[in-house]
Parts: sequence; C-alpha cells; structure tokens
Amino acid sequence: MSEPTEQQTQATGGIGPFAALLQIEELDKNLFRGWCHAGAPMRAFGGQVAAQALTAAGRTIDRGRAVHSLHSYFLRPGDPTRPIDYEVDRVRDGMSYATRRVTALQSGQAIFTLSASFKHPEPAESRQRTMPAVPAPEDLPDPFLVWERADPEDYARADGFRTLQMRFIPPDAPGLPAAVPGVPQQFVWLRAGTPLPPDDQLLQVCALTYLSDLTLASTATLHLQPHRFQRTEPPEVILASLDHAMWFHRPFRADEWLLFAQRSPSASDGRGLAHGEFYSRDGMLVASAVQEALVRDRRGPR
Repeated sequence: MSEPTEQQTQATGGIGPFAALLQIEELDKNLFRGWCHAGAPMRAFGGQVAAQALTAAGRTIDRGRAVHSLHSYFLRPGDPTRPIDYEVDRVRDGMSYATRRVTALQSGQAIFTLSASFKHPEPAESRQRTMPAVPAPEDLPDPFLVWERADPEDYARADGFRTLQMRFIPPDAPGLPAAVPGVPQQFVWLRAGTPLPPDDQLLQVCALTYLSDLTLASTATLHLQPHRFQRTEPPEVILASLDHAMWFHRPFRADEWLLFAQRSPSASDGRGLAHGEFYSRDGMLVASAVQEALVRDRRGPR
C-alpha cells in the first residue's frame, strides 16, 4: 500500500493552513494528484475530494473566467491513505462559457465525477432572497469543544477539520425563520480557519466547496440525530453523500464568516435531500448548494 509522505500528511491532514487541504500536484497537462483526509473512518472526506477536483478543473481555465456552477456524483468511497488522481476533460471553451469534466481515480477506478462551468463576468440586474436575522458568530459557542469532550479520540483523529471554524445557531434563536412541519432546518456560521489569498477567487470558491459538505447532508437527518460535531451519543444512521451541486452567485471570502442556511424538504427511499444558501456578513447571497445523501438506519429493519 502506498502511504503518504510526511510532507503530504502535513499538507492534507495536519493542523496547518486551510489552503493546504486544497493543494494538488500537476502531473501532466490535464492530470493532477492530491491527498484527502478522512471524513468517516477510512473514507476520504467528500468535500475535500470535490474541492480538489474543482481546483484541477480551474487550473485548466484562463484567469478571466470564474466558476459559476458545479455538479458532482460520489461513486465509491475514497481511501485517505492513497493518493487521488484527477483527470480533466476540456469539454468546451466558448466565447463566454467554458466547461470542464473531472474524474477522480484511485487504483484505476473512478470514485467521483464533477462537471464545472466557468464564465466571463458581465453586468446584469441583481436580486436575491433576504438573509435571516441571526445571532452573530461571536455570540455562539465553539462546537469543537463539545465534540472534544464527548469523543476525544474521534476529535483527535479529525485534525483536518480543525483548520476551519464553525458556529451552530440554536434552533430557538431569535430571528430564525419559523420551522415548517416536515422540513428540518439548521443555520451554521462557517469559515476557513486561516487566511486565504484575497486575489485568488478560484481558491475561495474551492474552499467554500469544501465547507459546503460539512453540514448539508446532516440536515436531512436532523429528525433522527444531531450533527456529528454536536452529538454525544453514537450515530443512529449511516450517512453518505450521493451527489452535490453548487451555484456561485457573487464574489466572497471563504476566510470570513459565512452563514449557511439549510433545510431538508424530503427524506424517503433511503435518501435525504437538503438545500442550502450561503450569505456574507453584510447579507449578500453568495452561493447555493443542493445535496442528496444516503440515509440508512444502522440498526437495520425493525
């Protein structure tokens, strides 16, 4: 088995700059390689795989175009002890839009596919949904402290996640939209834990892609259990991402606090669907995300 070097481990799994989680090596014109830390035990974190795949796609695009959307599928669990190769297909380079398709491979097998679209900026009228009035992140507790006390071994293993910061907003906090029966919702402040280059918008977008996979799937199971970082009991369900889509509406900084407003309109057939919107501190809607996840009872049929 090929083991990551000390340098690669520090770049992807160690406590260090958040940007190191997105680093990939260029092997050839359309071929890149990266390492991903574990999300669940012995499974590469899907948000990091998606972020590195988007990084690979962006490396083949001229700097005048910015990514505006991505659509992806998780095909097989990734192995965090082995490198992941990202093959980029330059599907189209039009006057305004460009499209790339990326396949992530381990041991010759596809584990993830991503299609991303890039475009030149253009002037247009703007409108958006209003950001909910929620407590500021500075007024909320750090969930990592709860996680560390509840499961210190699990917390110690998850060193990659400790390069970011998050704050969960209590469901009874003033200013939140009224809960709708059958539609669990959660609101979380997120940001990279270390500064990112302000002039590298591709890096900002890839960082948000990583952050978007932290809590969205768990929204579909809130009627069954709290998020991993807030749980003190063993999980009751098996949860795994099936697909993930994002749309990027306006420029933003992923190393500044962003509000992730999430809701889940449906769960059935062993699957749960969740929608989310990212807002900047000044109320700008900067991105949207949709994810479907596998949801199965760990106890089996009852």
